[in-house]
Amino acid sequence: MRKIVIPTDFSENAMNALQYAVELFKYERCEFFILNAYADEVYENNTQVSRDVFEELKETAYKNSSVALHSTLSTLEEISPNPRHKYIALPVFGSLVDEANDLVDKENIDIVIMGTRGKTDDRKLTFGSNTLQVLKYVKCPLLAIPSNCKYQQPKNILFPTDYLLPFKRRELKLLSTLTKSFRSVINFLYVSDYDKLSIRQEDNKAFILDSLPDIELVFHREDAKNLTNAVNGFIEKNKIDFLVMVNSRHSYLENILYQSTIDKIGLHIKIPFLAMQNLKRS
Repeated sequence: MRKIVIPTDFSENAMNALQYAVELFKYERCEFFILNAYADEVYENNTQVSRDVFEELKETAYKNSSVALHSTLSTLEEISPNPRHKYIALPVFGSLVDEANDLVDKENIDIVIMGTRGKTDDRKLTFGSNTLQVLKYVKCPLLAIPSNCKYQQPKNILFPTDYLLPFKRRELKLLSTLTKSFRSVINFLYVSDYDKLSIRQEDNKAFILDSLPDIELVFHREDAKNLTNAVNGFIEKNKIDFLVMVNSRHSYLENILYQSTIDKIGLHIKIPFLAMQNLKRS
């Protein structure tokens, strides 16, 4: 049974991510935890009220969240009446990152799926603040779906890597399950001046081959000064429809995420983006 968390703020972008998720995993038995964490919304709009009034507002927010989640589940059942799928609505008074992390630990979640942006939908930004927080701090693979991205089978996948980081077998198995279902090709892109790999890199590459035995893998090396430009160029030239990267300490993705804004780097993602979190769960 695959366990999936899908945070929602009931925006069009969030519903788009939900629809993408149920299509992507339509061949698997899944539990979808549809999570609405509404504490920030209650606190931000009610800073000057008394405790009694605040508790009433909190109760109202809970009821509104429950009604909206029920409506969301009804819509999902209509558009994807899949007997393999079970939906669980979770209205929670808490912060998104804390509640998502707790749920990941409690339910041993396989993946979090959400839109790249929420209600604010600032098109100048690659990721909205909530998605960026989950990317940084929730120790679970995250699949981010751009707002205008409609579902299509992920046939041509790009996985940039320098082979220096050890991979997690569980996360590669998740990737294997996705790619097997759709007979996808995974393109590994190594951007370097050097053709020869170190022993560590060779071992990590061998682990990939061992973990993805029945998948078509293609290995590329490009000599480029700028990794972001190399990734963007490869996506355009090779009609890539799905991007995978590893987020860990000292990785390329972490360097992007911990900049003052991800968009200064210029990685404007228009395709589904899977961040595999190579971080230990507590």
